[in-house]
Amino acid sequence: MRIIVAATPGVAVPTLNWLLNSEHVLAAVITQPDRPAGRGRELKGSVVSQWAHENSVECFKPQDLAETALLVRDCDVLLTIGYGVLLPTEILTLPRHGCLNLHFSLLPRWRGAAPVQRAIEAGDSLSGVTVFQLDEGMDTGPIFSTKRFALDTDITSDELLIELAELGVEAVMDSFQAITDGKRPTTQSGEGATKASKITKQECEIDWSLSAQVISQKVRAFTSNPGAWTRFRGDTLKIDSVSLEDPSLKPGTLHIVDKKLIVGTGSNALAIGFLTPSGKSRMDALSWFNGARITGGEYFG
Repeated sequence: MRIIVAATPGVAVPTLNWLLNSEHVLAAVITQPDRPAGRGRELKGSVVSQWAHENSVECFKPQDLAETALLVRDCDVLLTIGYGVLLPTEILTLPRHGCLNLHFSLLPRWRGAAPVQRAIEAGDSLSGVTVFQLDEGMDTGPIFSTKRFALDTDITSDELLIELAELGVEAVMDSFQAITDGKRPTTQSGEGATKASKITKQECEIDWSLSAQVISQKVRAFTSNPGAWTRFRGDTLKIDSVSLEDPSLKPGTLHIVDKKLIVGTGSNALAIGFLTPSGKSRMDALSWFNGARITGGEYFG
C-alpha cells in the first residue's frame, strides 16, 4: 500500500523506520511547520522533519487543511501519530482505506492528548497501544489492533513512551495486514471511557499534603515535560525523581536522612533523587541541599 504518515514527535520514528523497509511504500511524511525553539528562538523542524531529511523521504509542512487535502488524496492510508492537528471528515475520507491513528493507550481508556501521562498519574497497572480508524469524534473510531503493556510501579512517562513507540510498530503491522486481507475494524465501545486532557503547568505544582504515593505518580507522570515542580524561597524547583521512604514528616518539610533529602507528605515521606533549580541544570538533591545551605524550618511549597 501507498502510505503517508502525519506525525510530529519522536514516538513516530520506530514506525517510520519499519515502514521504510517494509513491503509498503512510504510516499511522504507530513509534519507541523517549523517552530521557534531555544533561547535564540530560531526556527527548528520537528523530530519527524529531521528524520525525513536524514532518510531522504519527502516531507511536507502544510499551512492549512486545503494543502493537506491535496497531499493525501491519492494515498491508500494516512497514518497519524501525535500529529497535533484535528483532521475534518472531508480529509478523513480522501485516502482509499481512510485514516488510521496510533494512540498510546488501550482505548476507550484515556482518549485525548495525554494518555501516557494520565495513565501513570492514575496509578494504572496496564497500558498499551491502539490503532483505530479516525472518525469525527475524539479517539472514538473503530479499532484494528491493540497491544498491552504492563506498567512497573516506578516507570516514568518518558520511559513508557519509548516502550509504547516500539510496541506500536506491531499494532500498525497488524492493522495494515487486516486492511490488506479485507478485514473490518471492530466498533469501539464507550464503556469505561476516560478523558486524557492536556496537562497544564499549574496542575504540575506539587501539593505536599497529598499522599506520598499520589505525589510519586504525579512526578513520574509529568517527567520530563512539563515536569512536576514546587516552590522554594520564592523560586521554582522541578522535581525529577522520587522514591518512597518510611518516616512520617510534616508535609513539605526538608530533612537529611542517611545522606538523602527527605520531604514530608500527607502520609510517609519521599526521598528526592534529582531536581532542577530554576535557570540551572539538573543535579542530585543532596548536592542542591548542601549548596542551598538549608536552615531549620524551611520547606517546599
